[in-house]
Amino acid sequence: MQGRPEFPRTPPASSPRPRWAFALAILASLLVLPAAQRPAPPTYPDSKSESVAAGSSAYTPPGPAKSVEIGKFYLRRKDYKGALSRFEEAVHTDPSYAPAYLGLGKVYEKTGVRQKALDAYQRYLELLPSDKDAEDAKEVHRAIDRLRKSTASAG
Repeated sequence: MQGRPEFPRTPPASSPRPRWAFALAILASLLVLPAAQRPAPPTYPDSKSESVAAGSSAYTPPGPAKSVEIGKFYLRRKDYKGALSRFEEAVHTDPSYAPAYLGLGKVYEKTGVRQKALDAYQRYLELLPSDKDAEDAKEVHRAIDRLRKSTASAG
């Protein structure tokens, strides 16, 4: 036995053979698992799901107060398109929510749509719940006067 090198009877720990055997054992156990023990695949809503087919919308708008809050944020950033959509969403959600009309009036005034601004401001004053919003009401009265003068001189 002099000419032959001696080979170890067990492979060294760094050999890929034990990893391969381990992977094969895991695969075999997965194939043998009964269907009841396998985790269910995740389900994702699609366009044909029952809730959409029943007519419900995937988007549920927030309440009118939250829509107005977001609209005010857009208004401060001078994103009038975003503000307008949020104030309209608030009016659509609750047509008797006065602050939504105040926001609509401000957006319409900033974008130069004077008649719609007047209508929105007047609707706000009609829906004003109490005198606690008197400061906003004074500002709205000034805006209405300003818009009436500008529409009278333009028209």
